[in-house]
Amino acid sequence: MCGILAVFGCIENSQAKRSRIIELSRRLRHRGPDWSGLHCYDDCYLAHQRLAIVDPASGDQPLYNEDKTVVVTVNGEIYNHKDLREKLTNHQFRTGSDCEVIAHLYEEHGEDFIDMLDGMFSFVLLDTRNKSFIAARDAIGITPLYMGWGLDGSVWFASEMKALSDDCERFISFPPGHIYSSKEGGLRRWYNPPWFSEQIPSTPYDPLVLRAAFEKAVIKRLMTDVPFGVLLSGGLDSSLVAAVASRHLADSEAASQWGSQLHTFCVGLKGSPDLKFAREVADFLGTRHHEFHFTVQEGIDALEEVIYHIETYDVTTIRASTPMFLMSRKIKSLGVKMVISGEGSDEIFGGYLYFHKAPNKKEFHEETCRKIKALHLYDCLRANKSTSAWGVEARVPFLDKEFLNISMNIDPEWKMIRRDIGRIEKWILRNAFDDEEKPYLPKHILYRQKEQFSDGVGYSWIDGLKDHANNQVTDAMLAHAGFLYPENTPSTKEAYYYRAIFEKLFPKNAARSTVPGGPSVACSTAKAVEWDASWSKNLDPSGRAALGVHDAAYEEEPDSKNVSSTNGISSKLQGIPVEKAATEV
Repeated sequence: MCGILAVFGCIENSQAKRSRIIELSRRLRHRGPDWSGLHCYDDCYLAHQRLAIVDPASGDQPLYNEDKTVVVTVNGEIYNHKDLREKLTNHQFRTGSDCEVIAHLYEEHGEDFIDMLDGMFSFVLLDTRNKSFIAARDAIGITPLYMGWGLDGSVWFASEMKALSDDCERFISFPPGHIYSSKEGGLRRWYNPPWFSEQIPSTPYDPLVLRAAFEKAVIKRLMTDVPFGVLLSGGLDSSLVAAVASRHLADSEAASQWGSQLHTFCVGLKGSPDLKFAREVADFLGTRHHEFHFTVQEGIDALEEVIYHIETYDVTTIRASTPMFLMSRKIKSLGVKMVISGEGSDEIFGGYLYFHKAPNKKEFHEETCRKIKALHLYDCLRANKSTSAWGVEARVPFLDKEFLNISMNIDPEWKMIRRDIGRIEKWILRNAFDDEEKPYLPKHILYRQKEQFSDGVGYSWIDGLKDHANNQVTDAMLAHAGFLYPENTPSTKEAYYYRAIFEKLFPKNAARSTVPGGPSVACSTAKAVEWDASWSKNLDPSGRAALGVHDAAYEEEPDSKNVSSTNGISSKLQGIPVEKAATEV
């Protein structure tokens, strides 16, 4: 990932202002330690901190069109940049950077080109011919972007709010799938997929279509000129990413300059579930596996630094970000600059354990839509900022636009968790990769039940965090929390502890308003809490708080040694080939 900062309409245009922009941009250098760039034009500034992934030699930013009248600073990856270049036959490219196409697409199509981009991105573009500018963020918000306003009437954009918090009177999280145009003076949505309306889709489940779409999404994310690997927890999602990537690299024609053996990485407390299963998957796939350990105390010691980088006080996000933050530092020490991760699958397929209680397919589908729309505030934020803190880029194939559209267009009846016929959570994804002739994964891994990352790294991790917070926050402090923090008032000592750290680092009202609130159980939205009346009495975000669902589901799971190609579902479906499963009810 890179770090971008752009300022438009500054009253002061001086060397002092230039120095201030450089100083603020330097706060983002962890995101892009490889090079710095700054373009100044009248009262406009575009700064960039580069993490060189594609074309490290010549792709420094800001980037320009042929006569440098269009300037762009980008944080992201454009996976279809080669196809787009071929269509821009009347344009000359200066670099091999995947992001340079943005400047030329703007020249060719004006502001209406963004949906042509296939990738993850946040960018700001200045047209010096009329001093207009645009800013845009990718469909789901995989890359972070904030927008702010100064007292002098200036408009600011930055990858992280730490670059805005001192100089902007107000700032917000830039909404995903939107563009800001100075010509129109406001935000508008550019990403409008069918699922966004939350209408119930009716397309039948086709496992081969789903499988092919995911393989394509993973393979396109192998676009890199630097060493890379896969974050492997041993759960379904990361294991599928590793399986597809490993198969692709094993093809002699597809092998990258870094060889045909995939590197995989896992972190956990010693003896944790993730370490055990990740090692098993790595052995099965033949990857070069790297296992990292941390202690509860090491995680606690890192909390303030973690909160500084991820810029949130959300309990679940901090619990999961800390191990990922520590792992990213180890990964960077090995010289790796890009990793592929499994974020997004649980939101798309209803993989969280609370989905067991979804009353019908309508509620199930609407909850998946709500979860995807909020990803930029939770898992996308965590995955991006935890890795970017150490100059590592995380790519997420489950949030590929094409794969997302296919997955969210499937009749949600197929996603429903049906114990009566043997369908555990994310059954349609598991079934799509259940290949008897050439297995992608061992059966018990393919049908391993969901573990939240903060649980899977070791159950004592969350217990240790709670114990530490209990020692730091008194009963009186928590009782008076509503007076100190009237917005999103913390309800537990752990939440209070994180909030206090956040407020020390980011004391402005605008900062705390960028963090979501509301009741949640096991990562649910506030709306889904209504599915079970008892949940309102136990609003712990841990997956283990899902009222026994985790243990019960394990007990009901068939013996992995006797699992058919459809995981032991009722005799009506047992033995049906994957190609035909979609036609059976």
